[in-house]
Amino acid sequence: MRVVDSHTGGEPTRVILDGGPDLGSGPLSERAARLAADHVTLYRSILVEPRGQPAMVGALLTEPTDPSCAAGVIYFDAGAVIGMCGHGTIGLTVTLAHLGRIGVGRHKIETPAGIVEVDLKDANTVTLTNIESRRIHADVPLDVDGIGQITGDIAYGGNWFYIVEPSPIAVTPANIPALTEATIAIRRAAHAAGIGGERGEPIDHVIFQAPSPNPEAHGRSFVLCPDDAYDRSPCGTGSSAMLACLAASGRLAEGAEIIQESVIGSAYRLSYRKGQHGGVIPTVTGSAHVMAEGRLIFGESDPFKDGITL
Repeated sequence: MRVVDSHTGGEPTRVILDGGPDLGSGPLSERAARLAADHVTLYRSILVEPRGQPAMVGALLTEPTDPSCAAGVIYFDAGAVIGMCGHGTIGLTVTLAHLGRIGVGRHKIETPAGIVEVDLKDANTVTLTNIESRRIHADVPLDVDGIGQITGDIAYGGNWFYIVEPSPIAVTPANIPALTEATIAIRRAAHAAGIGGERGEPIDHVIFQAPSPNPEAHGRSFVLCPDDAYDRSPCGTGSSAMLACLAASGRLAEGAEIIQESVIGSAYRLSYRKGQHGGVIPTVTGSAHVMAEGRLIFGESDPFKDGITL
């Protein structure tokens, strides 16, 4: 299996160029569903130790159904196949440029959540125009074991988010274990309470939003991903969901730009325009760097061929 690894703001992406499973043809949403249903062991083995690392997201290149797109891609982490990944799309764009498959300028990428547009500014900098994002509910109360009652917004940015602001725990690197434990408990409570999207889609990410020590930044977030790892980047789909909340509450004007930081201090530049269906069209600018090229080997005699799962 041939792969290229990159990171976006510290968050790793592994692009699978060839050697992945045969998912057939048809809409990417259907192919993603086949990956989720029929190839769980394989996609997890690509990302978990000893082959992978915590927080790594996989990006399986596929043929797009729309010929105007430069590529099709299905994203997954060790916990789930996901509809869209912002940092992954920035990393994928830089990877495609590194391979000579695209050049500076605008390109379309087809994902299971819809077609997104990327603008490659230089070898490392990408502006992503995401799918229309929206806030579903504001100030949704939730009783959480060990924490008590909290409130948060439910929003969609390509994945489903429960966004808590202000964070009940300071968003600092020293607090990452406590932040992780609390957000896992919140997601568990959200699943138990049955809160999520309009059609019952479960919450897959949780965000704690807090002020940043950087006076130029709008804020700093801790984002829990489906595999229970935290996002080292500010999370592209999470930033999109947050923009939808800011717009819905009148706290950010259309076209105004803000800086959003991750818990480790990496940053995205964000803005939005109004969408056609009452939401917002987010733009997310970040930087990615290619780290490695290689081939993954799945030896039959390897006792950890399928990865380490405890």
